[in-house]
Amino acid sequence: MKRVILKRKRLEAVKRRHPWVFSGAIHAFPDGKPESGEIVRLEDGADNILATGHYADGSIALRLFSFSDAEIGADIWEQKIAAAYRHRRAVGVADSADTDCYRLVHAEGDGLPGLIVDVYSDTAVLQCHSVGMHKVRKELTLALRKVLGQKLTAVYDKSQASLSQPYSLGVTDSYLYGEAGQQVVKENGHNFFVNWEEGQKTGFFLDQRDNRDLLSRYAENKTVLNAFSYSGGFSVYALAAGANVVHSVDVSKKAIEWTEKNIALNPSDRGAHEGFAEDVMAFLKNNTRTYEVMVVDPPAFAKNVRKKHNAVQGYKRLNALAIKQVAPGGIIFTFSCSQVVDRQLFYDTVTAAGIEAGRNVRVLHHLSQPADHPVNLFHPEGSYLKGLVLRVD
Repeated sequence: MKRVILKRKRLEAVKRRHPWVFSGAIHAFPDGKPESGEIVRLEDGADNILATGHYADGSIALRLFSFSDAEIGADIWEQKIAAAYRHRRAVGVADSADTDCYRLVHAEGDGLPGLIVDVYSDTAVLQCHSVGMHKVRKELTLALRKVLGQKLTAVYDKSQASLSQPYSLGVTDSYLYGEAGQQVVKENGHNFFVNWEEGQKTGFFLDQRDNRDLLSRYAENKTVLNAFSYSGGFSVYALAAGANVVHSVDVSKKAIEWTEKNIALNPSDRGAHEGFAEDVMAFLKNNTRTYEVMVVDPPAFAKNVRKKHNAVQGYKRLNALAIKQVAPGGIIFTFSCSQVVDRQLFYDTVTAAGIEAGRNVRVLHHLSQPADHPVNLFHPEGSYLKGLVLRVD
């Protein structure tokens, strides 16, 4: 295992157990520069082992998965995945009677930076965001099989789009174990078709589970707009809660087809549903309808710091339109999943939108990601999903 020596001035961040080491913090490679994806030991220059992690060429040079000076055994992946599974059982999402889809591994939140594992019934979808994790995908698959046992019949690797070039050019999404099987899952008793091979991310936005459930409190007898609906998660919950009318809007025709499929999987004799394969901003600008509840859940407007300003302006325009259009006394669920737009900046941006709209707005709830998307206390960057529930008079 090659050694990497940290600059003295950068020791404090590692001592605070932050799992990232940036390239500018590295002092030397005494055994030669590691290959991208190689497991290395981080030292302080006085032969003291600080941590162990994956090396990568790029801004984030090390992703640390152990802060111990003990030897790393071959069973480390099984130990960490088993710990992650125990946490999911403790928070009630694993082995639940009414939910069989959840996030099993949330990267830094579970001490496995660069790795996401989502469980859909009997299939685990693995998404690697680092070369190091992708290089141990077979070991991770074996660990998943040991931890989940007979509950697992397939492991699908969906890492190609999340890995950096040139490494990703040689990667193909494929089954590492088993084959395609059950694609209808349950979430809080609702049925959803999930296409992990063609869908966004790992197939479904599991991080909105609790927020979809909260929507149920506000949807009864209401006219609801689900903007950026993807496969209609919020729409299904709204109809099940007794909404009179639900409109789902997404620029993707395939997403609207999946929405209609999910509506059909959850028959309701109360409300009517209509899907619109349109650009959301254009839909809102041309809208003449009045909605009593609006869900505004856009994709990440900024994936790096350079695009933060444009993202903030986009969130402001979008929320100003929603606040102007919602019915008096109406409710808005608004979100940002852009990691570079922090919670306070998002709040301030929505505040600016409310000022522009010229209406009275109250905050009813501050929203975040659920317990199966835990945030490492020492890695605040893992808190990416933020939302507000607003009442507009």
